[in-house]
Amino acid sequence: MSSIGAVNSSSYYNQTTDSTAKVSEKDNTKKAAETTAKNEGVVYEKTSSTKNTNYVKKNSALIQKLQADSDARVSQMRNLVEQMMKKQGSAIGNADSMWRFLADGNFTVSADVKAQAQKDIADDGYWGVEQTSDRIVDFAKALSGGDSAKADKMIEAFKKGFEQATKSWGKSLPDISQRTYDAVMEKFDAWKNGTETGKTETE
Repeated sequence: MSSIGAVNSSSYYNQTTDSTAKVSEKDNTKKAAETTAKNEGVVYEKTSSTKNTNYVKKNSALIQKLQADSDARVSQMRNLVEQMMKKQGSAIGNADSMWRFLADGNFTVSADVKAQAQKDIADDGYWGVEQTSDRIVDFAKALSGGDSAKADKMIEAFKKGFEQATKSWGKSLPDISQRTYDAVMEKFDAWKNGTETGKTETE
């Protein structure tokens, strides 16, 4: 089902947002200290990690776009699952119950829903390995301001999000999730090491 990508992405977005908020807080504290020191006559040398101004400016809009897109897709999935569960005498108590309902596999779907799900998780589908891993890495780049020095923090947040998704699912995630995990880690490593070969939406 296309819900696998949804639980992966939504959990990751929550984790990276929390992680980046902590990073931003540290950055703001550092900036305040530097401003105070400057006023007192202390000179700070300009670091080599100066960010591209245009890149930073469009991060906010990109983050909002990616988050809104993910939220809309997850909401669409939730509505679909709720309809399925009602027809089969079940009800969603919380987000985890929805994922575990899907994980159990004790449900039937119409031919058109099945066809859409297969399309969504296909190689070129919205919840397929490539598109999902691209969105996750693009989101991390936007949150970090394109600073690859923060890749490790983004990777840590992603791993926590994956663990959270596994917990919500109630057991080991399906193969497509593991393949997505591997693809994300590969793209993170390429970004971190400066070996990316293609352009992404955030560049």
